[in-house]
Amino acid sequence: MPVISTNTASNSALRYLNINSTNQSDSVSKIASGSRITKASDDAAGLAVGTSLQSDITVLNQAATNASHGSSILQTADGGMSSISDIVQRMRSLATQSLSGSVTDNERSYLDAEFQQLQDEIDGIASGTRFNDESLLDGSTNWASGVNFRVGTTSTDNITVQIAGVTTTGLGINTLDVGTSATAAAALTALDTAVTTLSDARADVGALISRFEFRSDMIDTTIENTEAAQSAIMDVDVAEEQSKLASEKVLTQAAIAVLSQANSMPENLLSLLR
Repeated sequence: MPVISTNTASNSALRYLNINSTNQSDSVSKIASGSRITKASDDAAGLAVGTSLQSDITVLNQAATNASHGSSILQTADGGMSSISDIVQRMRSLATQSLSGSVTDNERSYLDAEFQQLQDEIDGIASGTRFNDESLLDGSTNWASGVNFRVGTTSTDNITVQIAGVTTTGLGINTLDVGTSATAAAALTALDTAVTTLSDARADVGALISRFEFRSDMIDTTIENTEAAQSAIMDVDVAEEQSKLASEKVLTQAAIAVLSQANSMPENLLSLLR
């Protein structure tokens, strides 16, 4: 029924214009942001899952850094232990030389002077091998009792790093000397035990380094897979959204044209009264 007081056609055209314009703006926002979900109403469940996955990715990236730090610290400790091991080998050589009947007590005193200096150097290396201003090898810091590294997304994803103290006291060689044949024999026995202790400590460190390396590989794989899952939920399909934008643009232009025609309808009806 033709009327002039209520332009139903114009109202309908305006409603569709608003809808099409909103859809067009949504498509522009998604393409510009690269995200399929620019507001919660786009996909509330997807937003919740995607946000959780993004949080996991952030934590896993830090876990990867923690694993790298743990491996670096252990490699530093192993470097110090390697130097101490070389010194202990030299001390064994001095003890063996002191046991030889070809040297006199006077010459043994020279050997013992070097032996004592090497003991001091072991303690110096143990104290000077540091991370974040804490000694790794002297047995007096938290590293001796155990330090946790978070290498995952939950509170149970930890690797505990415990580094044995390898000072002369820790190795049981702090009171040795090679000034006589008898003390040299006792020193050689103690040094053999120290070599075993050092080997065990280095083996523990090596095992932890290997564990950190495997965990780092696992974290990298998990990050890659989690990012792929998060992308599938959150990232926009640009080609699909571009096609949708083109369609919405056409509909918006059509609604504008129809609205213009609907607005002229009352004027056309008035011509009947002339």
